[in-house]
Amino acid sequence: MLRSKLKIMSKVTPYLFLFPAILVLGITVIFPALQAFALSFTQYDYDITQAPKWIGLENFQRLAKDTAYWKILGNTLLYLIVVVPVLVTVPLGLAILVNKRIRGISLFRVAFYTPVVISMVVAGIAWKALYLSKGLLNQFLQEFGFSEGISWLTNPKIAIFSVMAVTIWKGLGYYMVIYLAGLQSIPNELYEAAAIDGSDGLRKHWDITIPLMRPYLLLVWVISAIAATKVFEEIYIMTQGGPRNSSKTVVYYLYEKAFQDLEINYACTMGLILFLVILMLSIISLKISQNHTL
Repeated sequence: MLRSKLKIMSKVTPYLFLFPAILVLGITVIFPALQAFALSFTQYDYDITQAPKWIGLENFQRLAKDTAYWKILGNTLLYLIVVVPVLVTVPLGLAILVNKRIRGISLFRVAFYTPVVISMVVAGIAWKALYLSKGLLNQFLQEFGFSEGISWLTNPKIAIFSVMAVTIWKGLGYYMVIYLAGLQSIPNELYEAAAIDGSDGLRKHWDITIPLMRPYLLLVWVISAIAATKVFEEIYIMTQGGPRNSSKTVVYYLYEKAFQDLEINYACTMGLILFLVILMLSIISLKISQNHTL
């Protein structure tokens, strides 16, 4: 009898330890998510203090016909296409450079990682000052004959790329540390054996580093892709989606509809679609972690 009770307690105890975290997660994440899901199928009649009425799929039909949304979705996809490959490849090169046992290398690691610990608000304000018409970047260009400078944040063709530069600058150090952990797990004997076979210099990284770092490359790809779909602070601080929606992303458009236009239901519809996209990327990440042991 005692043995059966102990067996039951051993099975129940882990869940008792998990219960406080599950309760907090349910109150702060799961319940609001379910409420937002329900709001996607309803509509407020000019008064958000009253109960919304059920309208079915009308919000989704409106979203499908929203030309501004599709343009903004294109901006988000462009963000993914440009930012993610850079954040997957360049930090790996930085990690290889700082993965050396030489004097003072820790200072370089700290220098590359410093942007990560800087608040995005501070970083956005600083970069916005650099991008001003009389900012440091245009002054530097004027020294090389570009008398008019470049409208970094007011030109619809380049505004979003100017914001992308901040996202990349902010994320390089973070992903470099992930790669650095992977590089330090590769035995030096492999490089020594490869050198004997004639694989040295840059070729050793192609033959050894990249194949062994493949799980880390896939992981960084998924993490950076999820982060790129949720980019908001840079847009809000630097351009607020302008000019003419050229730098606006889905998350910023959702914010506008929810908190400026007070179209809570329509914003929840966009949030649901975005949730499904992020869920898909998360499932990919889970599959990667199951198929590759880091």
